[in-house]
Formats: sequence, C-alpha cells, structure tokens
Amino acid sequence: MRRQIGSDAGLTARMFLTMFLLAAVYLFFLVVLWQAGVSYTGIIIFVGIMLAVQYYFSDRMVLWSMGAREVSPAEAPELHAMVERLAALADLPKPRVAIVDTPMPNAFATGRNPANAVVAVTTGILARLDPPELEAVLGHELSHIKNRDMTVLTLASFFATVASFIVQNFFYWGGAFAGRDRDERNNTMLVYLVSLVVWVLSYFLIRALSRYREFAADRGAAILTGAPGQLASALIKISNTMARVPERDLRQAEAFNAFFIIPALSGNSIMELFSTHPSLERRLAYLRRLEREMEGWR
Repeated sequence: MRRQIGSDAGLTARMFLTMFLLAAVYLFFLVVLWQAGVSYTGIIIFVGIMLAVQYYFSDRMVLWSMGAREVSPAEAPELHAMVERLAALADLPKPRVAIVDTPMPNAFATGRNPANAVVAVTTGILARLDPPELEAVLGHELSHIKNRDMTVLTLASFFATVASFIVQNFFYWGGAFAGRDRDERNNTMLVYLVSLVVWVLSYFLIRALSRYREFAADRGAAILTGAPGQLASALIKISNTMARVPERDLRQAEAFNAFFIIPALSGNSIMELFSTHPSLERRLAYLRRLEREMEGWR
C-alpha cells in the first residue's frame, strides 16, 4: 500500500517564506546589475554550466568522492529489500544502492531526480543500527528523493553562486580601476558590495531552507515507516557515535554535510544558524510531536 507523505502546514509556510526571501534578494541583485549598466552574461553562463554539471553528474561525483561502491541485490539482499519496500510505499522507482566503507555512521541520497537517484549507507551505520532504525534512516533519504531536494537546493543556490563568484574573483575581473572613469569605478564597487551582501544573506537563507527540508524528510520517514521513534533512536545513536569517529575521517567528510542525515563535524558543534541541519534536540522534539499526531490518526 502506498503511503502519501503529507505536508506540515507550518513547515511548508516556513519553506515558502524562506524561498520568497531568497527570490527577493535575487531580484534585488539582478536590478542592481541592470542599473549598473554592466554585463555579467559571461559569469552567469559560466556559473550556469558549472551548476548544470554538478546537477547532472552529482550522483557520480558524490559517490566517487566518498569512495562509495554500488552493490547488487546479491551482495546486500537485506539492504536492497528495505530500499525496494520503502520505494514502493513512497511511489518511487527503486534507487540504486551503494555502501561506503567507513566507520562513520551515516547515510545520504543523491541524484538529479527519482529516476537517477542513489541511496548510500556507510558500513558504520550498518553495524550500529537495528533493522527498524536503518529502515527509518532509509525512509528519510527516500523522502529527500521524493521531495526533489537536490533540484530545489541547486536552483536556490544559482544566484548565490553568481554573487560568490563575483566577490571571490572581483580583483581579477573588475578590480583594475586604472583607466576607468569615476562613474564606472563607482558602479563596479557598487556591484561588488551588493554581491557581497547577496552572498551573505543567501548563505543563511539557503541553510535555513536546507534545515526545513531535513524536517520534511524526517516527516516523510516517520510516515513511510509509521515509526517516528525508530528514526529518533537512529539519530541519537548516530550522533553519539559521531563523537568517537576519528577526527581525520570527519574532516574528510565535512564537505558532504548537506547530503548526510547527521552532519560530520570535527571539534565543537557549530551554531545551528550556520548549519545545513537542525539541531538534534529540535529534530527529536519534532519527531515526538509527529508521534503524538500519528497516534491520533489511528
């Protein structure tokens, strides 16, 4: 029986507001570029190509970077059976399955759409979670696929990447003021300052959007499995084990935190404002609320 991953009205409203603010920031950015009377077509095309490559080849790049190996049903029958069952419940094509040989307990999903998706788990998470907990984690990753989060975050980051490119390369392509008249110099500096503001604002807004989509994936897992408590238990185990993972392994994986179910953090935990994920405490509180709601549905 297929299970519909219903929406949380409050969560949906917060995601909409965040995307609205991002759109407003980006519109302001475009207006300033237009008013400055300068053409950044080349930069936009370059960034567009860069993000398109990332979008279309993200599954291969992430799997290669993480050292993940795709496994067949014969190699991992129980894992494949879980993924197949959850994909059927979510009305999704079964994604490819991969395993990463690392003691760090984690999981992630990647791919530009449901037809080209991959779900990967680490050997660390396979060793530490009970089957119901692992199923809840896989439900979370399949919910990311169902919600097309890779597409949403790639589109949301487009103009942020343009602004970042302008700021980081300003003194290469626009920093030579010699020979320019005063108005042109002022316009160039204005574009730089506005790009810097857009970069900073979008940085925080995109991370807020990412955190909301983690909540949405937690909700999807709870509904697919019917057991929010199992996901809560898995998150606690993963988080507690992360503190014992060698710091070298955590540093190597930090670049992929946006993909993971729990971010790999070396040293002290960073402030949630800067994180791609909500705090463990907030996620557990959300799952407890979902559990109460689901008890009322029965």
